[in-house]
Amino acid sequence: MALNIADLFEHAVDAVPDKPAVQVGDRVVTFADLESASNRLAHFLQDRGIGAGDHVGLYAKNSIEHVVALLAVLKVRAVAINVNYRYVTGELDYLFDNADLKGLVMDRVYADLVAEVAPRHDRLQTIVVVPDPLEPGDASDVSRFGGILLDDAMEGRSDARDFGERSPDDIHIIYTGGTTGFPKGVMWRHEDFWRVLGGGVDFMSGELQEEFSQSRAAAEGAGLVTLPLSPLMHGGAQASLLMHLFAGQNTILEPKFDPVRTWEIVDREGVQMLFMTGDAMARPLIEAYEEGGFDGQTLFAIASSAAIFSKAVKERWMKAFPNAVFTDSIGSSETGFQGTGLQDASALSTDGPVVSISHGTVVIDDDNKVLDPVADVGKVGRTAKAGFVPVGYYKDPEKSAKTFVTIDGERYSIPGDFARIEEGNRITLLGRGSNCVNTGGEKVYPEEVEMAIKAHPDVYDVLVVGIPDDKFGQAVAAVIQPREGPPSNSRGCGPSCAPTCRATSCPAR
Repeated sequence: MALNIADLFEHAVDAVPDKPAVQVGDRVVTFADLESASNRLAHFLQDRGIGAGDHVGLYAKNSIEHVVALLAVLKVRAVAINVNYRYVTGELDYLFDNADLKGLVMDRVYADLVAEVAPRHDRLQTIVVVPDPLEPGDASDVSRFGGILLDDAMEGRSDARDFGERSPDDIHIIYTGGTTGFPKGVMWRHEDFWRVLGGGVDFMSGELQEEFSQSRAAAEGAGLVTLPLSPLMHGGAQASLLMHLFAGQNTILEPKFDPVRTWEIVDREGVQMLFMTGDAMARPLIEAYEEGGFDGQTLFAIASSAAIFSKAVKERWMKAFPNAVFTDSIGSSETGFQGTGLQDASALSTDGPVVSISHGTVVIDDDNKVLDPVADVGKVGRTAKAGFVPVGYYKDPEKSAKTFVTIDGERYSIPGDFARIEEGNRITLLGRGSNCVNTGGEKVYPEEVEMAIKAHPDVYDVLVVGIPDDKFGQAVAAVIQPREGPPSNSRGCGPSCAPTCRATSCPAR
């Protein structure tokens, strides 16, 4: 069994070549289209000397070309490096150097930044330029750094699949900003990445899949229309895309998050599965929906991960979509998927997402003892993942040793998230330990306080941090973005409540 990301995609191509694979705007490409284009670009990369183990940066917004480039890099056994397109010069310099980039695929609109940074990195010799999906007419000069337009790179190249055997031990890297310091490259074996982020372990049952499980199901089923809203420069969105490709599903991508446009797409395309990043997306989306004009009832699965999906916002979504299934998922670039929880409207937590523990997930105490999910209900510790875990951080053995720890002969990934053990083999995620506020000896997790503050109808968003305090060491402080418009009734919701009040229980709504 190869269990390599490129092979898993090719299995889906063989199973459902004519099904739609990726859609951006009015452009739709089939699995066969993606295969042909990515093979042609892969042959160009090979001809430029890029192959197994070489690093190629992907510096682009969500687009079909971004997907083609990702697959092309994987097909030649090179390593795709996700580049945050919001980075400025210093951050790009750091990443290009730290990641040892030999190649780069970039949106043309970033030509000025690349022209400044690229000459300082001698290893970087191949730069492919793709049209910016938001500014397709951009004609920035790419000759300053030897850039090659995508059409020119692919012209005359073979679209044959003739790249040789691949390995499950090939490395896939996700750069993550984490909470402190510079971005770190998390190195995954392809098989392990697939297991915990690409559907190689069934997220609900914990059952291990075999190489052709997803492609076989794709050939037998009708497929789903999915809409992951996050940018592919983030590991979670990239993993979501790959998982959908492996399963023969149609993935709709957008280069920029727009709540109104999102609902237009949901209604026009009959989207069935929506993936979002907590309140940052969920709040503006539900507010746009509540303004009216959209149906959205084709949605039957609504998933959130990587950020707080607060109780107050969840309640509004569940009221609007009573027949949909809502899930909260937890994990990180260092662990992959750690657990998911079906959300029950009658029992929503105000502390954090409550999820069922996934394959290999445990909670450990301060002495690195693995806690018992039955005997230690109520105890708080750090989440850890065993089994399919990363190799380590790229070029950072010191940080690798702190995060990837062997306990009683078992290797764990311990990124620093704290959780409380609940009954029924579940945990409540409390927050990242490095963000924890120690006030008078009490540990306060900012996410818990943020959840409570967000329940107030006059609060649009909030960030909770610790600040120095002479008496308690640290005090809990909140930076609040108030909602625009008149405040809600300060005496509580009622018939005279201001029409801008968003409280779910308000009788005036």
